[in-house]
Amino acid sequence: MASFVTEVLASSGKLEKEDLSSKISKMSRKVEDTKEEVCDMINKRYNEFLPSLQASEDLMGQVDEVSKEIDVLKNCIETEVQQNIHVAVTDFTKLKQQLEKNTIIITMLGHLKEFHNAMEEFGKALLEKKYVNAAKQLERARASVDSLKGWKSSELPLLSALSSELTVQRENFIYHLGDEWKRLAIWKLPSSKEPAVLKSFLKVELNLCLGCSKDGEQQPPALLCCVLQALAIQGDLQHKIKLFSQVLLKNMLKPLVMYPSLSVKVTEQQGEGTVLALQCLEESHDERSTPSQVYGKLILVLKTLHSHLLDVSIGEKKLSAILGELIWMEISQCIIHECLLYSIPTNSSQLDKYNTVIKETEEFEKSLKEMQYLQGDSTDLLKYARDVNCHFASKKCKDVIVAARKLMTSKMHNTVRITPDSKLPLPKLPVSGSEVKVRQEARKEEVTLDNVKQLAARTLCLPACRISESVQQLMELALNTLCEAVGSSTQCALQLFFTVRNIFQLFYDVVPTYHKENLLKFPHLAAIQHNNCMYLAHHLLTLGHHFRAHLPQPLSEGVATFVDMVPGFRKLGVQCFLAQLNVQRVELLERLSTARNFSNLDDEDNYTAASKAVRQVIHQLKQLGTVWQDVLPVNIYCKAMGSLLNIAIAEVITKIMMLEDISSEDGEHLHTLCQTIIEEGPLVFIPLAEENKNKKYQEEVPIYVKKWITFKELVIVLRANLQEIVNRWAEGKGPLALEFSSSEMKSLIRALFQNTERRAIALTKIK
Repeated sequence: MASFVTEVLASSGKLEKEDLSSKISKMSRKVEDTKEEVCDMINKRYNEFLPSLQASEDLMGQVDEVSKEIDVLKNCIETEVQQNIHVAVTDFTKLKQQLEKNTIIITMLGHLKEFHNAMEEFGKALLEKKYVNAAKQLERARASVDSLKGWKSSELPLLSALSSELTVQRENFIYHLGDEWKRLAIWKLPSSKEPAVLKSFLKVELNLCLGCSKDGEQQPPALLCCVLQALAIQGDLQHKIKLFSQVLLKNMLKPLVMYPSLSVKVTEQQGEGTVLALQCLEESHDERSTPSQVYGKLILVLKTLHSHLLDVSIGEKKLSAILGELIWMEISQCIIHECLLYSIPTNSSQLDKYNTVIKETEEFEKSLKEMQYLQGDSTDLLKYARDVNCHFASKKCKDVIVAARKLMTSKMHNTVRITPDSKLPLPKLPVSGSEVKVRQEARKEEVTLDNVKQLAARTLCLPACRISESVQQLMELALNTLCEAVGSSTQCALQLFFTVRNIFQLFYDVVPTYHKENLLKFPHLAAIQHNNCMYLAHHLLTLGHHFRAHLPQPLSEGVATFVDMVPGFRKLGVQCFLAQLNVQRVELLERLSTARNFSNLDDEDNYTAASKAVRQVIHQLKQLGTVWQDVLPVNIYCKAMGSLLNIAIAEVITKIMMLEDISSEDGEHLHTLCQTIIEEGPLVFIPLAEENKNKKYQEEVPIYVKKWITFKELVIVLRANLQEIVNRWAEGKGPLALEFSSSEMKSLIRALFQNTERRAIALTKIK
């Protein structure tokens, strides 16, 4: 009995498996047939473009029917496999593999069906201008193609045809959306060949059109939303908005910032939309727009755009936010550099009034945030407006340096006279506590020092001289800048103080380089430069002390000083003047070199050459005396002229002392030439314009000319006899012995007198 049941069950299972095998074989053939028909239909539709609507619909139904049969069969197999898993694993595995292969084919056919349906729906939605639905259908079709690309068994020619169709339809869709976008925002722009000037911007217009139906009735903003959302789905919205932002910035927003006379006119056209046009109401004499004017014009444009075009949500963001991200950085920098930069006060007293600009900037940004053009709390624009103290200092410093450099490169020969009574126009500053304490201590010391000898009223005063007018203006510029630093914030005061130091450092570096050739070529300018340096050094000694107590820390603690710059300026002035003196020395020696060593003056040509050389030297010195008159301080003038006259006299003495034979006639000629120098030499000392006051300095020639007495003694010797010479020697104690050595005197006697017994006796007395 049991064996019979077993046979029955085995037979039943065998029959069931045989039945499944036959079903799967039939199903495989049916799947292959369906696959061929579907691929042929898809190929004809999207590759050969043959119309077959009814056939394609029948095939789609056939695919659905086969899919259902496969699902039933798959469930049956899985159930059977579970029941007989220990009996027929191998048989059912082969059957399942065959079924899975069929399932893959059916899945591919399903993707083809999905692509076809999506493209059909896309076409209908596009005709009905349901752009969002059309965009979604295109995405469905793209997803189907992407899924087909994932199967290795996909037929490449068919897949290529589908990809090509998808690309063509997407480009067609983008074109339709772009066309709709152009109708929403129509630009009227000047020719690209026209220069970017005010006149060309008057042609700029932006027409924000409302969507209209064929009957002329105004459509709701739904069309605008559809177009923008469809562009976003297709990933082309950012590109469209970027192009729009670039045109908006270049042709409307930036010109409104840059041109004060340019304004925007908003015109509402009945049933047609809104027009934004640039216009020039009147010629403005202002070089720059004020911040309030700029903010007003920009808000008008952006508010109109927001209400008519950009108040649309794209995902989680408004379209205005997308545009704001694209334009904010560029427009804010334009506002800063073309407007706010020029609104910064030039005087510290105007800084308090700048709070109005800061409030206007805050209101401007608040309006942009309300329209969602701007995200976040703090921007570069507002930071720039709030940092007005820093920008004021930077602008002031820049302007000061530019003005200082202009003064330094101006002509030096325009001069003003400085006297010991001349004083700097120092401002009256409030007396600080430390100054009061110092003055009280000074008064106490005065009581105890009543009997001590007092300094003269003009002690340490600058001597009378002439300086460049530009240097006086430079010092006034430094004073005004330091006055601005008083009462300013710490950062501002530091910038201004060190700018003043930079002014003087710039003078030290620029003037000697810029005027180098003229300082060597013109002795007048060299003297003025010397005075300029001494004038600056003189006032730098006390300049820091005057302002130190009124400046914020750390300047008030001793940093505010210019004393360290004093030695450099003094050295600069001395070097400049010494270089000019060296030029004059070379010229003097060059003139004296034409005197033919003052030898053989009995020859007329030699005497003429020597006389000419002496005359030229005297003339050069007189010219210098006139050029430096009333320019150099008297003591510097006398030292300089004395030094140059001394160089000439020393050279003449050297030349005469080198002569080995001086005839009586030569001696007379030499005496005449030297007498000319003695008579006219003092006349080169004319430091003052009033002639009657110069006699004092002409009488003091021996003080400034070291070799003057030596030269006078030499002139006496040239005409003296042997006895007179011996008497003036006076056994080494006379005036002659003070100026010449015994060997020099003996050499001169041998040149002047013939070898006689009297000469020999005289030589023995020169010891």
